[in-house]
Amino acid sequence: MTAMVELEGVTKSYGAEQALGPLDLTLPEGAVGLLGPNGAGKSTLLRILLGMMPATTGTVRVLGEDVRAGSTGLRRRIGYVPEGDALFPGLTGIEATTYAGELVGMRRVDALKRAHEVLDYVQLGEERYRFADAYSTGMKQRLKLAQGLVHDPELLVLDEPTEGVDPQARRHLLDLIAALRTEHGMQLLVSTHLLPDVERVCQSALVLNEGRVAALGTLEELRATSTRAYFVRTNGPHEQLAAHLDARGIKWERAHPNLRVDVADARQVVNLVREAGLVLRHLTPVTLSLEEAFEQAVGRSAAGGASPVA
Repeated sequence: MTAMVELEGVTKSYGAEQALGPLDLTLPEGAVGLLGPNGAGKSTLLRILLGMMPATTGTVRVLGEDVRAGSTGLRRRIGYVPEGDALFPGLTGIEATTYAGELVGMRRVDALKRAHEVLDYVQLGEERYRFADAYSTGMKQRLKLAQGLVHDPELLVLDEPTEGVDPQARRHLLDLIAALRTEHGMQLLVSTHLLPDVERVCQSALVLNEGRVAALGTLEELRATSTRAYFVRTNGPHEQLAAHLDARGIKWERAHPNLRVDVADARQVVNLVREAGLVLRHLTPVTLSLEEAFEQAVGRSAAGGASPVA
């Protein structure tokens, strides 16, 4: 299998300021979320991957091909849905989508035919001859999606695809994007600050912080890597175990019908229960939300801790 993205020793500097890297990582095929706080380097990384700017050092490969800034060959295999309006003024939906196809080398007749197909897919068929300037925000986001799909790319890169849309339009967009992967086998790289969007569409995620990798893995791996607590139930009253935990300086809290015990090792929980003179009846790791896992990964990175990388 060819990886979606491979980076070896990649950095990006603006003068004396290093904005990105060094990055050594592989993003798997499938649907990957790109996460990170403002200023984490997400936009810089996307521009490098798309060939819009060169990396300062290192090797960048997308879909198995070396990326060269300004090269158009690889861009024909990649679709791009940019952040913001990013639409040419004075064009109808069909004109804007056709033009996007021509920009990546399609013949006009082929681009026009394909534009009709993708506008139907994003449910803008009835609006194709309206000027895009008059579209609602949700319609403009769907039009950008159509432009990114017009040349039938292998990989679709989306930058804040649900930005500024209402909840109903957001659900609609996410359904369309998810179907590209599940029904059409397209690879996706989704940059967003909305973690529920990643949970809806992606199987894996890359978390950047201050230009470096804070975490990388499947969503399940990221949650598991961040887990540092267990739900515990014993044959005796909680107070007996709680008193023993207090004596050992271990943090706990009630989570009826269990106790949540903040330790990293299940074996330590078993020993603590035994030391308290109790019998263990139930033991499961605490499953964090993606938001909690994200916050812990960014916090570890900012503190100089090890980054969980699958």
